[in-house]
Parts: sequence; structure tokens; C-alpha cells
Amino acid sequence: MLNLFYEGGTLFMTILTFLLLAVIICFVKYPNWTKDMGIMTLSFGILGQIIGLYSAFKGIEQMGQVSQAMMAGGLKVSSITTIYGLLIYILSIILSLINKYKLS
Repeated sequence: MLNLFYEGGTLFMTILTFLLLAVIICFVKYPNWTKDMGIMTLSFGILGQIIGLYSAFKGIEQMGQVSQAMMAGGLKVSSITTIYGLLIYILSIILSLINKYKLS
């Protein structure tokens, strides 16, 4: 699991982890913000993927030809931040639903 953290890029994975903590804090203290924090987390995950793809394509452009396996590996690694952000967003939706039924 820690391997995925480093593969996804420590900057964006650290930001996403802090946003995960923010989602949990919002669940406890600010229930109305839980879903909004989840949306922000998903946005950062997608931004991380786009920046990763940009730098990968820039490297491919400089190298010239690359193998299909190398291209597939780059796409796989760039998807890590999006998957992590999406999982946190799903968690925020679940926590929002819990708060909704708790307040009823």
C-alpha cells in the first residue's frame, strides 16, 4: 500500500491524505461540508492525474518512440491519484448519508 503512495507521487498523495483527514473532521464537526470536501478531494485526484499525464507525454515527446508496455505503465501510475481521490469522495458520500440519517 505504501508503494502506491510513492508511485502516485508524494505531493498529490500527501495532499489527498490531508483531505481525507479533512473529510473525517468535517464528518464529526461540520457535517454540511463533508460532501464538499469529498468533491475537492476528487478534483485534486483528477488534477494529479492530468499533471502526471502531461509530464509523461512530455517525456515521451523527448524520447521519441516508447513501447506499449511503457505507455501502459505510465497510464496505470497516473491513475493512482484519481482512484485515491475517488475512493475518498465515495467515503464522503457515505459519511454524508450517515449524517443525514443521524439528524433525522
